[in-house]
Amino acid sequence: MAASHAAGNAAGHAVEAFLEMLVAERGIAANTLQAYRHDLEDFSDFLSRRKRSADAASTTDLRDYMSALARAGMAASTAARRLSALRQFHKFLHAENYREDNPCTVVDAPRRSRPLPKILSEAEVDQLLDAAAALPGPDGARLLALLELLYASGLRVSELVGLPLAAVTRDTGMLIVRGKGGKERMVPLTEASIRAVEAYRQVRDAFLKEGQKEKQKSPYLFPSRGDSGHLTRHRFAQLLKELALAAGIDPQKVSPHVLRHAFATHLLDHGADLRSVQQMLGHADISTTQIYTHVVEERLRRLVEQHHPLARPGARTGRKG
Repeated sequence: MAASHAAGNAAGHAVEAFLEMLVAERGIAANTLQAYRHDLEDFSDFLSRRKRSADAASTTDLRDYMSALARAGMAASTAARRLSALRQFHKFLHAENYREDNPCTVVDAPRRSRPLPKILSEAEVDQLLDAAAALPGPDGARLLALLELLYASGLRVSELVGLPLAAVTRDTGMLIVRGKGGKERMVPLTEASIRAVEAYRQVRDAFLKEGQKEKQKSPYLFPSRGDSGHLTRHRFAQLLKELALAAGIDPQKVSPHVLRHAFATHLLDHGADLRSVQQMLGHADISTTQIYTHVVEERLRRLVEQHHPLARPGARTGRKG
């Protein structure tokens, strides 16, 4: 009993020394300090049931603790923060010669679930397209062309605003995109997107710098008078927010990347195969594209829960034979 008490005192001294270091050397805030203290106390409580102290924890102890947090339903992000605190604590113990090893070096952080991408429904995309088509003049023609191209191709916003003038042609019905790492890919275009670009070309000169001669005209499909020479990502995002308001959609739901997500998800909804969607998006690894299958699965699950009669509260759990 005396040995256990002595071990507890030693562990408490090590924890306090660590917390003092955080304040003296890192100047952490009071709330952060309290969070560290709470995390270490929780770990100490876990180990006390094993008659061990925090400063004498083994790698097995640490892994068992992380498993216990997972079984208790703790979010992976919270558990990862706990492990970060323990890693810093044991790094301190090793550096200050409280112990000869660091048991945290081979303990993996919990895997965080990847959040599902936000998307718009097909009806909401139609609302945006209708609102863009209703805008007058060159600004309206440009925004409609941008929107039609983005939804037809799933381009990254940087790829879209930086498209060269010759990127879209009716002859091939294909868009040649130079993506990440300079890799080129071909994406088929819809007839609506080609028509929108052709209509926009008729007024494209309105966006060129004043006094630009024919041979000096911008090489970009969407030129700008700014330093970049083409419409910026930031400006396009602003235009989309304004368009969302006009379409009666929450602007917080709309961004260029959300439309890229909508392109991929709606294709899969209508039977496109994952490999084709991967190629059109320009993903190097198909595992990146697979996140969209989870979106489709989640939507189907919600659809069943909301509309299937047996999913309603109080529904029958069995049928009489």
